[in-house]
This record gives sequence, structure tokens and C-alpha cells, in this order.
Amino acid sequence: MAISRSVFLSCLVFVFVASSLWQAHGLRGRSGEDSLREADRVRDLPGQPAVTFRHYAGYVKLRSEDEKALFYWFFEAEEGVEEKPLVLWLNGGPGCSSIAFGAAQELGPFLVRKNQAKLELNKFSWNKAANLLFLEAPVGVGFSYTNKTEDLEKLGDRITAEDSYAFLVKWFQRFPSFKSHDFYITGESYAGHYVPQLSELIYERNKHASNDSHINFKGFMIGNAVINDATDQIGMIEYAWSHAIISDQLYHHISKECNFKSDNQTNLCASSVKSFLQAYSDIDIYSIYTPICLGHYERPFTKLLTAPLSFSQHDLWHKLSSGYDACTGDYAKRYFNREDVQKALHANVTKLSYSYTPCSDVIKKWNDSTETVLPIITKLIKAGLSVWIYSGDTDGRVPVTSTRYSVNELKLKVQRGWRAWFVGGQVAGWVVEYEGLTLATVRGAGHQVPAFAPEQSLSLLSHFLSAHSLPTSRF
Repeated sequence: MAISRSVFLSCLVFVFVASSLWQAHGLRGRSGEDSLREADRVRDLPGQPAVTFRHYAGYVKLRSEDEKALFYWFFEAEEGVEEKPLVLWLNGGPGCSSIAFGAAQELGPFLVRKNQAKLELNKFSWNKAANLLFLEAPVGVGFSYTNKTEDLEKLGDRITAEDSYAFLVKWFQRFPSFKSHDFYITGESYAGHYVPQLSELIYERNKHASNDSHINFKGFMIGNAVINDATDQIGMIEYAWSHAIISDQLYHHISKECNFKSDNQTNLCASSVKSFLQAYSDIDIYSIYTPICLGHYERPFTKLLTAPLSFSQHDLWHKLSSGYDACTGDYAKRYFNREDVQKALHANVTKLSYSYTPCSDVIKKWNDSTETVLPIITKLIKAGLSVWIYSGDTDGRVPVTSTRYSVNELKLKVQRGWRAWFVGGQVAGWVVEYEGLTLATVRGAGHQVPAFAPEQSLSLLSHFLSAHSLPTSRF
């Protein structure tokens, strides 16, 4: 009788402990991750509208032997967190922030607008279709930092990919319940380098990864992306001519004098390219039909650390206007420099010696920038990954002509030919499906498609994630 009672009491204790643990971990199967990430939970973001989903922000230290930490902002999906995939968004530059641009101006749930006291809820946020992760990379961008100044002098494509990969491995350790989710990478502009390069690194490392470091990677989508210098440059010239920005005479001069497959250009080519840039000096090259700001706000300028030599050798290249709305100014810069905002986001914990800027002022040099990522894209298509490329068709910087020329270099077989696709009964753009790749345009959108065409961009994402063709009828 004593033995039976002892066994009975032991069973009661076991059931009580197991039940307590189960309740502590919750019904969502998140195991011990809550205690690891609870410190990153954002609860009192100034100006935030009420929402039902959770979001987290903070730092991930990359390696024990270095002094680097990358800053992230993560939003759970509005609904169906457990079922929806995980999507990483990267902005380019290089040196520009995915939080200041992607999250706060384009596709995140909370948009920073003119009135800094209140954030605007984005009804076309991408976290309607996915769990959404923004990363500021590399170090020196936004709140991401290094304690070694020399790290800032070594940056380039390779280090950015390696550090972003290291971040992901550590991030999944902090958020282990998302390791089983399908994972996709998205981005725009110079992320046309970042996204394929990080994708290739994940693909290769997965071949020998342990369960702890394996990433459930399924594919990537890039928009208005720098992917092949030669065709990108040719496409810029043809786009400017076909949209009446440059004259017939200038177009023919550039076509005759410039060989964009070479960095050694003649003086006549350099002079013609200078005239080309001058033609864009009074409009926004990133959105050719958007009025420039005529108010008292500071006019935003292109800030590129790397660009084709034929263009970047001219000072005027670095003074071309770029912006989201006509007078976007520095809304995000002002917002993220607020101490109460930084405290809520667990940002700037080391008290950086410089203020927050949407594009980095501390990165002065970019050490490696490949001329093309087309071989990487070909490799990943053959590996069976899902690959989509989209193009806002009012962008003069990486125009649709550039993207079409670049994609044609892949020499893929067409499965479904060029046709219109629709959102809300209206033509949203045009699309062609190749073997292993979908190319879509977004009608009337500039360089930052989610900012100019939010509903269309959300439709793009939803169809990309579901592997469904874009709708080809009005209703």
C-alpha cells in the first residue's frame, strides 16, 4: 500500500510539472523560445496604432570572435502565424536601411509619414501574407554596428552575404518555431546582389548543415534589381530615349561611342553620359512621373557607393533626386533618431557616435561588387528554387528595359507568353513565365514598387509565395 501511494504521488507530481511546462510554453508549440526573445518584444512604440500581431526588434551578435551586431525588426503575420511562411526583406544602396525604407516607407505594417507623432497603418502590409523580417545589413547601416572601425573598411558583397547568413543562423536560434516555416528572401535595387548572393550561400551551406543551422529555404523575389551591369546600362539609355527624356541625337551618340561591356570609355562617351545625367537632373530618376519636392524639405539625393563606372565617374550621378512621395524628406530619419523610439525598439544600445541615417554616412568604401549575378540566378533556378523578378515601369534607374535585357541573357524557355495581369479589375502590369523564372512588370510604379503600388505589390508577394500564376482576367 505504501509503495502504491508513493507511485501515485510521483505520478501526480509528474503530471503537474508537465502541465505547468505545457501551459508556460503555450498552445503554439514555441518551446523555450519565449524566454529568449521576450526581451526583444516591442510593446510601446511611439505613435503605433493598435494591432493584434506581435513584433520584435533588437540585435543579433554574429560571432563570438568579432564585434559585429546586426539590427532586425520582425513582424508576425496578422493571421495564421504558424502556417504562413517567413519572408526576409533587404534594401540595397549598398548602405541603405531595410527598416528606414522597406519597413517604414514601403511594405511594413507601420508607415512613417509627415506627422511623426503617429504611424500610419499600412493596409497592404506584407505581413498579411507572411511573417515579415527586416534586416539592416551590413554593419554601419542603420542601427547595425561594429566595435572595430576597420570592419567598416572591409565591406563589400562577400562580407554582406556572410554576415547576413550568420545573422539568420543566430536569429533562428532565438526564434526556433520559425525554423520549420518555408523561408523566402525578397528585396529591391542593389539587393539584386544581396538576395541572390545570400540565397546561394544558404543553398551551399544547407548541403552540409546540421539540424541547428539548416534553413528551410524555398526561393527569392527581387524588384527593380541591379543584376547585370552591361545590360542594366544599355537599358537605362534606351528607356530614357523611349520616354522622351533624351534626344535622338544624344541617344545615337551614346549608342555609337559607348561600349558598356567595358569600363574603358572614350572621352566622347563620357561627355555623352554626362549629358544623359543632366537630362535627369530636374526629375526623379527613380520615378520619372513623380513631382519633385518644391517645399522647404531637404531634397533627397541618390547615395550609391557602387555603380557602373561610366555613370559614377560623374559628380552629377550622386546628385540625382530620389524619393518616395514628392516631399518625403527625412521623415524616417527624424523618427528613428527619437530617443523614445530607439528605446521602444531596443536600438542604439551602445550609443553610436553618429546619428541614424536611412543610408549610411559611415560606410565610405565598397570593396567588391560583381558585374553580374546572372550565373548565380541560373544556378539557383537549376537547383529548383522559386525565382521571381518584378519591375516598376516608371523607374529610370533600373528600368524595365534593363531588367528585360538582363533576363533575356539567361536564355530561358518561355512557358507562358507575355500577357497582362490584374488587380481589382485593372491592369496591374504584364507578366511572362519562363522555365524556372517569372518576370512581372508593375504598371505606373517607380523604383520602390511597394511604395508606389502597394496593393499590386502585395498581390505579387501572395502569388509568389503560393506559386500561383498572376491573375490574367479582370474578375
